[in-house]
Amino acid sequence: MASLCEICSKGPSSGNNVSHSHLKTRRTWKPNIQRVKAIVNGEVKRVNTCTRCLRSGKIQRAI
Repeated sequence: MASLCEICSKGPSSGNNVSHSHLKTRRTWKPNIQRVKAIVNGEVKRVNTCTRCLRSGKIQRAI
């Protein structure tokens, strides 16, 4: 599954895990990407979109 939203281009971000002893290791946070049927330019297509775009109504789901 692609970890990039086709609507807002949100992708993985990176940072550090920080332990109790303050040791740092790299890690990534991936957005919650869903593959849904949506209406794009008047036709039904499958798109990878993040749940924030789905919730905010930036995309209209097809039935």
